[in-house]
Amino acid sequence: MKILAISGSARRLSPNTALLRALEEIAPPDIALTTCADLGGLPVFSPDLEDLPLHDSVVRFKQCIDASDGILISSPEYARGIPGGLKNAMDWLVSGDLVVAKPIALVHASHRGDDMLASLRLVLSTISSRFNEELFLRFPFMKMEPEAIASAVRQPVNRAPAEAFLQEFARYCGRPQVDRA
Repeated sequence: MKILAISGSARRLSPNTALLRALEEIAPPDIALTTCADLGGLPVFSPDLEDLPLHDSVVRFKQCIDASDGILISSPEYARGIPGGLKNAMDWLVSGDLVVAKPIALVHASHRGDDMLASLRLVLSTISSRFNEELFLRFPFMKMEPEAIASAVRQPVNRAPAEAFLQEFARYCGRPQVDRA
């Protein structure tokens, strides 16, 4: 199972990116979770650019999307909205069919950000028929450093729901449930 985890933050020490990387660390061996945290390299979307040879960064981004069985997105809230880099990345996917049937769920590293999450849910439900609004993992890690987030996710109180979320998302992506008894 290949899951692409997309961070909507361009910040080097982003709690959202750190949360996705911590999920990579605890993911079961049958789930290959890879974090994409470089949306800032994508050119600003314009439909006119789709008729030209695509920028290498757009080609790589689309290849990562295509190669994944599902997508997790974690993003901060900027001025009560979706960060520009994340919205730009989603705009690059609108005219094609890469995400139309791709399973997508949200992860969030803050107790705040509900306005951004509502906007993001609206966009994702527009571009993907497989966006699962109910499948959601949230931790209050907003002001924490990446090392502290990784440590917090390893703690049993956080690890158990994080692992359960990953397993549930993998099932949603189409992986049959494995009996671990």
